[in-house]
Amino acid sequence: MADLRVTLIQSDLHWHDAAANRAKLQQKIEEVPGSDLIVLPEMFTTGFSMEAPALAEPMGGESVNWMRLMARQKNAVIMGSLIIAEHGHYYNRLIWMRPDGTHAQYDKRHLFRMAGECEAYTPGKDRLLVELNGWRICPLVCYDLRFPVFSRNTPIAYDVLIYIASWPSRRRLAWQTLLKARAIENLAFCIGVNRVGQDGNGHTYAGDSAAYNLLGEELAHHEHEEATTTVTLSRAHLEETRQKLPWHIDADAFTLL
Repeated sequence: MADLRVTLIQSDLHWHDAAANRAKLQQKIEEVPGSDLIVLPEMFTTGFSMEAPALAEPMGGESVNWMRLMARQKNAVIMGSLIIAEHGHYYNRLIWMRPDGTHAQYDKRHLFRMAGECEAYTPGKDRLLVELNGWRICPLVCYDLRFPVFSRNTPIAYDVLIYIASWPSRRRLAWQTLLKARAIENLAFCIGVNRVGQDGNGHTYAGDSAAYNLLGEELAHHEHEEATTTVTLSRAHLEETRQKLPWHIDADAFTLL
């Protein structure tokens, strides 16, 4: 199988301004020379906000349709989360938008209670696994990073673990450490895409978007600046590492209720 090209877009975001964010990110996406998957931060249309009633969009709204347009134009999957209203509930919903206009979705399971996210949004239940060019991918959102049981790769179910986030600067050490740990413990590539800048609540974000291989070795890293980078995930590294170091065989079996 071929290697996989993944583009990380680390951007500042306009507070509560979906149109401005779509325009800004569209320019960045259009400048990507070639990629299989383009990853945007958490709540890329608004910033990390608890004002769901005022900001939520339906699944047929402008932002989801914009993702569909971008995916078709770039012939790449576009991935990011936004605030969605559905059946009287609000979700921090990750959208996996394919070039053919179909999509998969994951509602953030672990809601950040310290910011009141668990009061503003309904949690998801099931983990999402998707396939792209023969690669199996598990996309998750921000606070999910702190809960390794939910992402545990036993038996080997995915090849790439991706976290999109609004992770604040003051806890950047945890972000950097846990991304690397998730790669090593799960025998998978691990990618994290965070935002930069300051939001309307005064929280600052250092970025630190990064990609790690199965050994926890850094493939890419950006600190506090806006940046777009494409990394190539090696199929040879994936297969050789799992063959030489098959520690997943000795992992403890468990069932997630």
